[in-house]
Amino acid sequence: MGRLFGTDGVRGLANDSLSPELALRVSAAAAQVLGRGEQRAVAVVGRDPRASGEMLEAAVTAGLTAAGVDVLSVGVLPTPAVAYLTAAYHACLGVMISASHNPMPDNGIKIFAAGGRKLDDTVEDRIEELVREKSFARPTGAGIGRVLSQSGVDGRVDENYSLHGTHERYVEHLVAATDCDLSGLTVVVDCAHGAASDVGPAAYRAAGARVVAINAEPNGLNINDRCGSTHLDRIQHAVREHGADLGLAHDGDADRCLAVDAAGAVVDGDAIMAVLALAMHETGELAHDTLVATVMSNLGLHIALREAGIAVRTTAVGDRYVLEELRRGGYTLGGEQSGHVVFPAFGTTGDGVLTGLRLMARMVRTGSTLRDLASVLRTVPQVLINVPVSDRSAVAAAPEIRDAVTEAERILGESGRVLLRPSGTEQLIRVMVEATDPDRARQLADDLAKRVAAV
Repeated sequence: MGRLFGTDGVRGLANDSLSPELALRVSAAAAQVLGRGEQRAVAVVGRDPRASGEMLEAAVTAGLTAAGVDVLSVGVLPTPAVAYLTAAYHACLGVMISASHNPMPDNGIKIFAAGGRKLDDTVEDRIEELVREKSFARPTGAGIGRVLSQSGVDGRVDENYSLHGTHERYVEHLVAATDCDLSGLTVVVDCAHGAASDVGPAAYRAAGARVVAINAEPNGLNINDRCGSTHLDRIQHAVREHGADLGLAHDGDADRCLAVDAAGAVVDGDAIMAVLALAMHETGELAHDTLVATVMSNLGLHIALREAGIAVRTTAVGDRYVLEELRRGGYTLGGEQSGHVVFPAFGTTGDGVLTGLRLMARMVRTGSTLRDLASVLRTVPQVLINVPVSDRSAVAAAPEIRDAVTEAERILGESGRVLLRPSGTEQLIRVMVEATDPDRARQLADDLAKRVAAV
């Protein structure tokens, strides 16, 4: 067995590499590591609508309760909702069953520690150790965990679970974090037949927007099927058809948000971050006048924000690394080109619906169209080539490859940048070159790719 945890939890083909037996062991191990030794610890468990989620939720619940942890099942909700509720209910851990933007046959298990925070590597390693042991201390009798409803179990009612329904509580949290009446805006929302199908449109309507929801009829099999943030053609057409002010596209677990303007032009995560960073800079909310982004963000984002007096801190690819840097530096906004945007003041992970709300609030407060707001970002031409290799780590570290990257950087100077990195999951080297001259970018990228292939 290789390392279980990838960049975002445990993921695989449901009922194959990600079996119910594995789900049970992972959740039981997580309960032991994160249970805090409490007499009656509680875990929040949610999922996206894919069919295998029902099976895996049952296995996760069995693992947690077998380890003596009570389970509050919140049903189908976005990943950021499960993280938020883990913190709001003072649970010892949270579990989200989702494979995000992946196709329906895949699934995954994302684990949050107390406070709704993602796990660091040392905690994941400890969980993996216990999973491989394949046995754990099992309570009996009254020590076995229970499945809680909103009103508690066995006469043990906790008012924290009965104040509001979980869906309603999350929507209220989103609207409060926006604090802007969106009346007058019409938005098309592509829910990807995923976890945002109910709460996404509900939150946008509660904030005052007129909402046209598409791909919001999940049946367990159609999640991410030619829709959502990975297939923008449908929302581009729908925005034009309905004469909407903008469109917002989420992925299966709604931790991403990409947008299209009134003409159907795509506004990616870099442009969204530029718009939001400028908004928070103006109001004094952008701590240290700094945005946190990954190395994959376009050079144009750095240029646009530098001109506005905003610094950009870069991290490795993956929202967990963005989150780590946000915490370490006390920053208040970060994200990825893919549409993961994090507001630490309001959540511990990327939240696609909150991102959409904040983007629309900026439109209302400035009286500007999304196209006008996004025009601040002038994208620098980017060439990305994936090169298959036999050993990605060895190739990336080869002296001749390091020398080639240094020479390409010398040629570009201030007019571009070079990024060469191994894939986190495949035997690939990703070669990326950005340059104000697109022909120069293509030439340098092709040359580097040939050198990588020859190693």
